[in-house]
Amino acid sequence: MMEITKRKFVTPGEVIATGPLRTENNVYRDGDKIISTCVGISEIFENSVRVMALSGIYMPRIDDAVIGKVQSTSLMFWELDINSCYVGILRADEVFGRDYSASSNDLSSKLRKGDLILARIANFDRSRDPLLTIKSRGLGKIESGELIKISPMTIPRLIGRQGATIQTIESNTNARIKIGQNGWVVVSCEDSSGLLKAIKVIKMIDSQSHVPDLMERVKSLLESEGE
Repeated sequence: MMEITKRKFVTPGEVIATGPLRTENNVYRDGDKIISTCVGISEIFENSVRVMALSGIYMPRIDDAVIGKVQSTSLMFWELDINSCYVGILRADEVFGRDYSASSNDLSSKLRKGDLILARIANFDRSRDPLLTIKSRGLGKIESGELIKISPMTIPRLIGRQGATIQTIESNTNARIKIGQNGWVVVSCEDSSGLLKAIKVIKMIDSQSHVPDLMERVKSLLESEGE
């Protein structure tokens, strides 16, 4: 008889299920057993099984929103750390427009080393570093805020179903939170207590993303910190 657990926390070497299921990410088959290769959350969906890893570096995907930190500049582009084995490339014409001229425009007048931006992955095929774009509403240089680094695998739980979790944090702290799929989050708030509260909740989600009652824990922490 096939054993199925829809969703649970697993560790390397743990048997997730048995039977004729298709193996996907971070699992392997040993006879009739399907075994996890990492720490994460197992999911069995229809006829397949996978594990969502709770650690690791970010692998770029087209259209992902990412937060990047400027590392260096050249005549034609900026290089950005995006928490990946790849470097994000932001071309000068993304900022200056089509009239950009290397002889008359200074890239450091717009973005300097250490500056943060919110961007999207415009193009990526693993054979070269991903191209970034800021040509959409809400994208561009991040003027202020605290940078928090969490596991990229935790981001879906931070956002929550239909954005419920992040909305709950923002409404209870008056913080503004920018989220990158690469695991980088920028939190800004005029009130220092609201800022600290939001950061504490985000870090709690990162460390406890595997628990089933996460939203209840978020609400409890927000209420206790607000007293």
